Amino acid sequence: MNSDTLHNSDVIILGAGLVGLTQALAFAAHGLKVTVIDRAEQTDLVDAQNDARVSAINSASWKMFEALGLAETLEPHGCNIRQIIINDGLKPGKLDFTPDETDGPLGVMVQNSVLRQLLFEAAQAHDLIDLHMPAQVEICDRSEHIVSVTLDSGASVRAPLLVAADGRGSMMREEAGITMARWQYEHSAIICTVSHQQPHGHTAYEIFYSAGPFAVLPMQDAGRVHRSAIVWTVARDDGPALAKINERAFVAELMKKTGGFLGAMELLSPRSTYPLGFHHSSDLVAKRLALVGDAGHGIHPIAGQGLNLGLRDVAALTQCVVDGARTGLDLGDTQILARYDRWRSLDNLMVSAATDILTRLFGLPGDTSSAIRRFGIGIVQRIPPLKAQFMAEARGESGDLPALLMGDLV
Repeated sequence: MNSDTLHNSDVIILGAGLVGLTQALAFAAHGLKVTVIDRAEQTDLVDAQNDARVSAINSASWKMFEALGLAETLEPHGCNIRQIIINDGLKPGKLDFTPDETDGPLGVMVQNSVLRQLLFEAAQAHDLIDLHMPAQVEICDRSEHIVSVTLDSGASVRAPLLVAADGRGSMMREEAGITMARWQYEHSAIICTVSHQQPHGHTAYEIFYSAGPFAVLPMQDAGRVHRSAIVWTVARDDGPALAKINERAFVAELMKKTGGFLGAMELLSPRSTYPLGFHHSSDLVAKRLALVGDAGHGIHPIAGQGLNLGLRDVAALTQCVVDGARTGLDLGDTQILARYDRWRSLDNLMVSAATDILTRLFGLPGDTSSAIRRFGIGIVQRIPPLKAQFMAEARGESGDLPALLMGDLV
């Protein structure tokens, strides 16, 4: 974009992360012209070394990728999750979610770096998406009739709607005065990729210890090498030390946590650590502004739903905006934004609260707490309707779903 350019768009999106790029592609799939602005260099955005995390794309979110024409390209890089096993510290009694063959997988495990690369390439190739990177917002004016953004290059962009997908430290959220409830957990997550002797059987394991959950998540085999991602929640003070101990000692700790059920392990990647916290905004909208993804909410990874919550935001906002456009409304109209806020606020709050409660419940130490947890696990395991409801939640298929999460364009 040249410094003297005045650029008109239907929607401006701040943030070219996983949620921001998906939102751009969803709008563009419905014929809307989108401008995406991000401070990052393009090379940094797609550098695999900058994000070691993996995500479980639940089956509803996967249907959205199918509707947007992305699933076919992503599928060779993903690993289907055909079963989830939950256990309290490897003690007797487990809860397993195993769908019928006809229902398809519960989700697909993908590396964040792979997904980001695919989304970036798709956005870069789309005629209705303008990517401006690196670019800093110098001035943002959300007036009664239009949003005007001036970049550090001197260029200006105008659109009726601004979408903030700029993460948990969202500048736009703060500028709009939207209040945020937030706290830090006394946890850090250690993330790495391992090989193991036994095949994972497309099974995701969530093992709860008092210090935090320990997840083993299936990844695509590399030739004959069986691979899984480890997401190990530890006390915040222990994270840096565990990430730096020698490889042999670290693998020995992994073997203890898994009980060796996947056989001998080897470390395949560097270890990354991430502090864990919670944040939830009081509103998802303001004048001509909508928040999506981490700009509006952030949860503990205990249930693996963080990215999926953001993708549900994308699907709902897309439907609200497209439906509004078809009835002749201004894309930033308060009716459109109010509908989006109503649709997503309660669901985000319920999921956020549930993950926070689970984090605290499974973090209680002692044999009595463990016995209560195992009793609860046993109840869910033995009651098919209750188990089916939990499985629907894991799939992302409960509640009032937007069309995209059912595999249809709006």
